[in-house]
Amino acid sequence: MNYWTQSNQNIYVAAHRGWSEHYPENTMEAFLAAAKLGVDQIETDVRLTKDGQLVLFHDETLERVTDGSGKVIDHTLAELKKLRVKGRGEIPTLEEFLEIFEEYPMLTLDMELKEYPTAGREELAYHTCDRVLTVLSDHGLTDRCVINTWSGKLHEYIHRTYGQKYRQHVYYPIRCLGACEMDPYAYAYCTCVFGVQEGEITLEDVHALHRNTGVRIWAGTYAKDEPSVDLAVRMGAELITCNNPDEVLGILREKKLHS
Repeated sequence: MNYWTQSNQNIYVAAHRGWSEHYPENTMEAFLAAAKLGVDQIETDVRLTKDGQLVLFHDETLERVTDGSGKVIDHTLAELKKLRVKGRGEIPTLEEFLEIFEEYPMLTLDMELKEYPTAGREELAYHTCDRVLTVLSDHGLTDRCVINTWSGKLHEYIHRTYGQKYRQHVYYPIRCLGACEMDPYAYAYCTCVFGVQEGEITLEDVHALHRNTGVRIWAGTYAKDEPSVDLAVRMGAELITCNNPDEVLGILREKKLHS
């Protein structure tokens, strides 16, 4: 099955932490709403709990979106399940989330690994990464996912350990990834591009990157209205990750750029 038919003429839409503009981010409500809307992909984040469970949560700490406090990794799953996300949502486990994919057989997944191999945390980060990839494989989702992290070091671990088994989603410019020993665009499947709107990089920079490496060009949540979507199109983006997938889908469909 080919899940990856996106192109600059058929631009995929990924729901960032689910349909996060209208629902509590990274909750089952947000994920299911996005899936029912007809997005092509759901982006989410995975962290480890104190008792070694995999949960979907973006921030290192709980304060911004829950009624709890402290670090996610300092709480057990049972403790986290008692918290409310934006007053009504519940923090889901990775296993709970993956049940969605049985009902939506063409939906793809962008899994962002949030446990980074910083000094003293390398073993934890690599162990968490291995567990996430094993769960995805056990669910038969290897071909339906991209693996995303802001750590070049963690991307290199995945590449060295698993080769091309998992599609890797990196970032451009390279400074976004921190220290890199390898060229991430030589092994990555796609890269989310930042800096075009600010003038840090040019459209020609992006076009040259794609031309020279073959890495697919994706756009981030800055593409959210017609002018910014038009910029993503000129950039050659084949996927847009957004908080407002209803609006972005509408814009792309009006332009006949989403099938």
